[in-house]
Amino acid sequence: MSHYLVTGATGAAAPNRLEINDFVKQEEQFSLYIQALQFIYSGRSQSDIDSFFQIGGIHGLPYIPWDGAGNEPVDTDAWEGYCTHGSVLFPTFHRPYVLLVEQAIQAAAIQIASTYTVDKARYQDAALNLRQPYWDWAKNPIPPPEVISMDEVTIMGPSGQKISVPNPLRRYTFHPIDPSFPEPYQSWQTTLRHPSTEDANASDNVSQLKATLKSAGPQLKTKTYNLLTRVRTWPAFSNHTPDDGGSTSNSLEGIHDGVHVDVGGNGHMSDPSVAGFDPIFFMHHAQVDRLLSMWSALNPGVWITDGPSGDGTWTIPPDTVVGKDTNLTPFWNTQTSYWISANVTDTSRMGYTYPEFNDLDMGDQASVRTAIATQVNKLYGGPISTLTTTTLREPSSRVTAERTTAGTDSTGTSSQSTNIKPESTLKRNIDEAPQIKLSSTGGHDEQKEFWEWTARVQIKKYEIGGSFKILFFLGSVPNDPKDWATDSHFVGAFHGFVNSSAERCANCRRQRDVVLEGFVHLNEGIAKLSNLNSFNPDVVEPYLKENLHWRVQKVSGEVVNFDAVQSLEVVVVSTRLTLPPGEIFPVPAETHHRHHITHGRPGGSRHSVQA
Repeated sequence: MSHYLVTGATGAAAPNRLEINDFVKQEEQFSLYIQALQFIYSGRSQSDIDSFFQIGGIHGLPYIPWDGAGNEPVDTDAWEGYCTHGSVLFPTFHRPYVLLVEQAIQAAAIQIASTYTVDKARYQDAALNLRQPYWDWAKNPIPPPEVISMDEVTIMGPSGQKISVPNPLRRYTFHPIDPSFPEPYQSWQTTLRHPSTEDANASDNVSQLKATLKSAGPQLKTKTYNLLTRVRTWPAFSNHTPDDGGSTSNSLEGIHDGVHVDVGGNGHMSDPSVAGFDPIFFMHHAQVDRLLSMWSALNPGVWITDGPSGDGTWTIPPDTVVGKDTNLTPFWNTQTSYWISANVTDTSRMGYTYPEFNDLDMGDQASVRTAIATQVNKLYGGPISTLTTTTLREPSSRVTAERTTAGTDSTGTSSQSTNIKPESTLKRNIDEAPQIKLSSTGGHDEQKEFWEWTARVQIKKYEIGGSFKILFFLGSVPNDPKDWATDSHFVGAFHGFVNSSAERCANCRRQRDVVLEGFVHLNEGIAKLSNLNSFNPDVVEPYLKENLHWRVQKVSGEVVNFDAVQSLEVVVVSTRLTLPPGEIFPVPAETHHRHHITHGRPGGSRHSVQA
């Protein structure tokens, strides 16, 4: 049997994957992409190995082998998709996965370009440079209309005339609906985002989708910034199981989970078993892959370490150890071997790169790290880090000379400096900076510091029975749960991205004690809503004790009572961050778990003493 080798796109050496807002403006590539995507939708049978259905089905349902990678699941009681969630393999598995869809789309685009009778050479060149676009949700939380609202798009057709065609980015139409799908997916002819009902005539609620993503935007930006600037170990970076490495920051998978849930609502993207069929899935995972590239550049030499396999997959038994040499099934790189994590470190060898790496000497790790750090601050620095970094360079009247001191019960936890130096040309936009005091010793080159506040969430993954949100508020909580995610007092959420058909996974039932961990960042909400002029513990602690609230909600909108989530624990964590002279990122100096803020409340800390 000859296997379908995942080689990636061919032709040009390593062109950029483009951000979707830029990509839709590239007439040649966008026109080819739309036609190619539609071709692998409807121009192929759903049984064809390189059809969109077969590629999307690798992630979860219909739980069948792809290209001979395991004729039967290794454990019929385990998760039967190929995707490696809750595992150190999460970032690296999805790298050849996006490569596969990129390869299939480009192959179709090359054929389509050959049919152009006007500017054929230009379109053939565009096909060779065509790569899967990414959606940078940390910078642009609402995708362009071409992705979420337009039923038809205008492209340049082969005859050189602009034509209006059905928009394949909007949805995928099943032909037919696979019999393996449970309800409500069995009733839905197309993929849906924030479906209006669970009936067969359901439609997307685009306004709700946009409002949800807009509200989630500030938290996404802060979570991404902290991931890239604070997380230093592979276990903490790679997956959503409890091990933040002392960073009080979310993992790549944890942030990814939230995007799935917020995009899907009660639709396909919020369920791991069917998420791969939504065309936005691969834009989302190209962004996840981009963040892997950026994080790796900031942490040279740090790559996958051994870890537990979690729920297992179609080919990986549960409760085993996986690592850099574990086969990333079902992605063949030769006729006899699969891709492994050890050989997916260099995207240029896989035929693509990202704009942040343009014109960099990849052999000079120090200069690459500095360049990427500069880009991280420019793209994701956000109001809090913008304020601290700007005041280091341009002291203002908002910076006070009052210096905070650690309490006698401090753990004294310290963190290694990143030792990344700022470039003199780095510019900051401080228009959105909150009016918050920073601590300072008063000199020009002195160290600046401030307190960061987060809510750490831990909860058993399968306790709720599907995907969910834990929403946080500062101040009053609306009476109507429909308003929670967009209310002015909503400050962020923790998300669980969980198979809604866990009853098909006996191992999922066995692993009821598997715990998810994540963090909701509170500083921006405090700055916006509290009327405080400081992040110092003596003023923030009593404010949070009185004003911090949380609620649990399924993706269907159903409210989950606290007595149904006995595993939930919310703990407020404060971290004193410093900005030593010459550092481009804030450096953690000490961390406190302030248990008393939430202790005694449903879902609050189980401990009463500060640690």
